Amino acid sequence: MNKTVLEITPERIRNILGSQSRVCLMNGKDVFQAFREEKSILMACNPRIKHVIPGIMKAAQELDATVAFELTRTEGGLDSGYTGQSPAIFVNTILEYAESCGFTKPFIIHGDHIIVRDESAREFEAASKLIEAQIEAGYTSFAIDASFNPLPEHIRITTELARPILEEGLGLEVEIGEALNDKGKPTLTTVEETEAFLDGLIGNGVQPQMLSIENGSKRGNYLEGEMVAIDLERTRQIYETAAKRGLSGLVQHGITGTPLRLVGKLLDYGIRKGNIGTLWQNVAHAGLPLDLMDAMRRWARDNGRDIKYATAAFKAEIDSIPGENARQIMDMAYRESKEFLTAFHAQGSASRVMKFLGQRP
Repeated sequence: MNKTVLEITPERIRNILGSQSRVCLMNGKDVFQAFREEKSILMACNPRIKHVIPGIMKAAQELDATVAFELTRTEGGLDSGYTGQSPAIFVNTILEYAESCGFTKPFIIHGDHIIVRDESAREFEAASKLIEAQIEAGYTSFAIDASFNPLPEHIRITTELARPILEEGLGLEVEIGEALNDKGKPTLTTVEETEAFLDGLIGNGVQPQMLSIENGSKRGNYLEGEMVAIDLERTRQIYETAAKRGLSGLVQHGITGTPLRLVGKLLDYGIRKGNIGTLWQNVAHAGLPLDLMDAMRRWARDNGRDIKYATAAFKAEIDSIPGENARQIMDMAYRESKEFLTAFHAQGSASRVMKFLGQRP
């Protein structure tokens, strides 16, 4: 770990890594602040299956790119979610790969979609305990998502959950736009609700760095013939509103099915973090042994569940696939990563982030 990194890395993370490690796990707050000055998008990857991780790291190392590794509450909660990865397992997996791959570029470990679906004490307590466990494990930034609730409660819940994150000085992403319309679909985030939400948080002493919005994208795979309908002008207006309030930028969901030609344009409209989840699952599934994939499909069919829920049920078999399959997945993840990092204009972002942080008072 070089001197610049050592000086700005939280003590908890330094203790986890050890002074001799060259792994560059960064405070998400520092990285998010650096991306306010960046003309690139931070690629955030949800590796539901671990074999994609070395391919992502290889591409980021070659392109000198900063990246994020993240899991949602449903993917990797206290119960290990549907990927079979608790916060501690996830952090240990990322760090073990970073060490074995010689990955030395800055990255963050992010708690994606820490969801609070209602105002109940049970929901709040579950989210609070998850954040506590993620901090202890070594996560360095967090996305609180209470946007299912009415705005006053949304502000209150986000404020209260953010307290331990602020006390640790770690990165904070907040979300607006999960409320559904009468057709059961998310409504586009408006400038007015963005102003009210952010002003409420800031008035409570909560300053986020990133804002996740609903701008018309779709999460997961697009169906054949389905159109991409991202409202870029609305995205730009919300970015300007957020930037005036000190935020670094916006977060884009639904990257998996978005054409690369459009992905590159998102940068011009204030997107500074792009979440990619389902793509890595697709890549891993393409490289798993055929008999294992057949067993996972049968399980999904017999249980009436999306195949992603088979990940935890078959984690032992997935983790122990033959080396040839693991290398195939790594190679595919490497190629996909290079394409997205290039589309995100992320080449050289690692060096630029370090330069920014080194010059900061």
